[in-house]
Amino acid sequence: MILRSAILLRYPLLNLPFRNSLTYPRAARLRNVSSPATSSLVLRKKLERRRFDCRVLSLHQVDQEKAPESAKMTVTPKININDGNLVVHGKTILTGVPDNIVLTPGSGVGLVEGAFLGASAEHSKSLHVFPVGNLEGLRFMCLFRFKLWWMTQRMGTCGKDIPLETQFMLVESKDTTEGEREDAPIIYTVFLPLLEGQFRAALQGNDKNELEICLESGDNAVVTNQGMYLVYIHAGTNPFQVINQAVKAVEKHLQTFHHRERKKLPSILDWFGWCTWDAFYTDVTAEGVEEGLRSLAEGGTPPRFLIIDDGWQQIGSQASQTDCVVQEGAQFANRLTGIKENQKFQKQKNEEQGSGLKQVVDDAKQKHNVKFVYVWHALAGYWGGVEPTGAGLEHYDPSLAYPVSSPGVMGNQPDIVMDSLAVHGLGLVHPKKVFNFYNELHSYLASCGVDGVKVDVQNIIETLGAGHGGRVSLTRSYHQALEASVARNFPDNGCIACMCHNTDGIYSAKQTAVVRASDDFYPRDPASHTIHISSVAYNSLFLGEFMQPDWDMFHSLHPAAEYHAAARAVGGCAIYVSDKPGNHNFELLKKLVLPDGSVLRARLPGRPTRDCLFVDPARDGKSLLKIWNVNKCTGVVGVFNCQGAGWCKVVKKTRIHDESPGILTASVQATDVDSISEIAGANWNGETIVYAYRAGDILRLPKGASLPVTLKVREYELFHFSPVEEIAANVSFAPIGLLNMFNSGGAVDKFEVQLLTPENKPTNCNGNVTSENSGSPSDERHATAKVSMEVRGCGRFGAYTSQRPLRCTVDGSETEFEYEATNGLVSIVLPVPKEELYRWKVEIVV
Repeated sequence: MILRSAILLRYPLLNLPFRNSLTYPRAARLRNVSSPATSSLVLRKKLERRRFDCRVLSLHQVDQEKAPESAKMTVTPKININDGNLVVHGKTILTGVPDNIVLTPGSGVGLVEGAFLGASAEHSKSLHVFPVGNLEGLRFMCLFRFKLWWMTQRMGTCGKDIPLETQFMLVESKDTTEGEREDAPIIYTVFLPLLEGQFRAALQGNDKNELEICLESGDNAVVTNQGMYLVYIHAGTNPFQVINQAVKAVEKHLQTFHHRERKKLPSILDWFGWCTWDAFYTDVTAEGVEEGLRSLAEGGTPPRFLIIDDGWQQIGSQASQTDCVVQEGAQFANRLTGIKENQKFQKQKNEEQGSGLKQVVDDAKQKHNVKFVYVWHALAGYWGGVEPTGAGLEHYDPSLAYPVSSPGVMGNQPDIVMDSLAVHGLGLVHPKKVFNFYNELHSYLASCGVDGVKVDVQNIIETLGAGHGGRVSLTRSYHQALEASVARNFPDNGCIACMCHNTDGIYSAKQTAVVRASDDFYPRDPASHTIHISSVAYNSLFLGEFMQPDWDMFHSLHPAAEYHAAARAVGGCAIYVSDKPGNHNFELLKKLVLPDGSVLRARLPGRPTRDCLFVDPARDGKSLLKIWNVNKCTGVVGVFNCQGAGWCKVVKKTRIHDESPGILTASVQATDVDSISEIAGANWNGETIVYAYRAGDILRLPKGASLPVTLKVREYELFHFSPVEEIAANVSFAPIGLLNMFNSGGAVDKFEVQLLTPENKPTNCNGNVTSENSGSPSDERHATAKVSMEVRGCGRFGAYTSQRPLRCTVDGSETEFEYEATNGLVSIVLPVPKEELYRWKVEIVV
């Protein structure tokens, strides 16, 4: 408090209410021509000029000689502006920082880990571009919107490599606070462009290698000349912790969204699903839904959740009602004409009166044991919104609006949807009526037994902000209404957000817990598959802090099916397919789906390993992508060759840039699983058992050792790491899991060791020995410990023991086992359980 008082006495501007842009008066934020607060704005402008002239931008700039002695001892900032340079942990990140750029400490005093960048201009406008400083010679990875709806990754080393519409950036540097040292720790600095009031910030670069902040409202009537909290910067030595801490700091600052850890995850995530989209597209029918569910169930992989995608709603065609000619994409202008199902889902004349959709849902649940049914709708109702003249829709007060994309989006990839809507317009429900619209739609769906919604085409709302207070205000109105309706009508928080990669919506999501992580799975586009895997992984670095990323549906019968399936297994995401009825690869699906329809889902969002953060596994021709995740008792690293295709800024679309990518080699080690030490516990010595899924190899890996992996394009390998538990001298153990499942370790729910007393009588081994050196089954030894595990699923279960087990039991009954002395693998066969989500009690005595 002494330090804070000293700062305020010397620089009273720090006491102004700048902390949260939502709390200081609108007149102080936005200089609208009609504003009556002219005198206060003049005063504010003088104060701003004093603020910028003083360059009191960080705690380190307080005059130490005039501050109390206690203050001199505690001020040790990690992020500051010094002599025109942005310095992070002693390393210059940006040079030539202009005088109108302001840096404000994140919170508190002492070891300040975060800070906010702000900027000012001479004139008030609805769009500003602020140069922040030069970035050169440092590796970074950023996520940018390559089209209106979706992000993808880009790596670079200088400012001109930063694309338009960058919404997340991670920079690598060395900590030089104690001078240049070879062993200096790597510092990871995250830049998060934010929302402030009615404005939204994004990052971009220019040809001078300058990092720029693009600040816009999306409404020419909403203007400002400054923003104090436009970008949040956070730094530290662990990149995953830095990102996590940064988003939580922004959560506290904005108070407009919640972190993923505070949200209820819908139950569909732990069950296998089927979506109608790629199976039928908009031609889906009630009969097609029945056929698809039956087809999958008959093959032994019953879907437990169903998504009825686009094609069930009542819509009208706009292209046929206008003289304007829009050939490709005209269907995107179609508008909603009613909130109930269309004729394809309505009952036949000879059937009972009532909802046809309800009958479809009831049949799915009663005949096929589907637990959850979701249906699709757009955030605006349909692609082209709601028909303004539609009968029964007048009370939503819809009006025709024409979308306008931001310059950043237009500078990347033009969009066919926008081209269509620019001609035909979109029927926009008035923001004050949109809750009524959602609530009436969702309450009807709930009355039909529907459990949730997939809400698509979300980012269209940002283009319609004119006349509604701008893009941020309109988006927030829609999201608040949507979440309120979902909370009222779908108690399992049944909502999947899709086509929604803008920070307007991300920073407004207090409840929505599942987000599609990338552009679609395109079964007919060969260029899409490798970039799909890399994009979902890198996007999850950012999106996974807000919601559980959804890596999209795929086809189980497809040349890239196994590649996609392996990625979903390490993604921590929902697992669902969009197969046409009768077109399935059940052998593949059974590596993902248990007989009860549940899946072995990893616990976190899958993300690139630390050594992959700044390489480009899609374009550099030399790097493999490694994705890490954890289960309750093990870790997993999926390795993928994703080379050969990506988004091209020249042709402005995803394309194949290398027809014949080479065979590549990388290495994996236990610490690629970033949080493996938390799984292992405090006494872990660093040794792991690694199970290579495709190769079938099991090895004991010393601390710090690594394994090579070599892959062709669109090949993969899954490495399961299980920390070795040292039980006693020469006795060690590690659980592995179901050996035939992609996410083997996900089967182990619990693992504990009980040491046995020396008085235990000798126990005969009942196992089959598959090595001549392992001794005879009749060998007698004293039992040292009993390992107890709870295991889900069925099939061949494996674990590592340094000695042949004395016996194995399943639910208290002894069972035969096999032991391979060459690698320590003990395996048993678990039967198919009769109960859903059943956990076998497996005990191994060693």
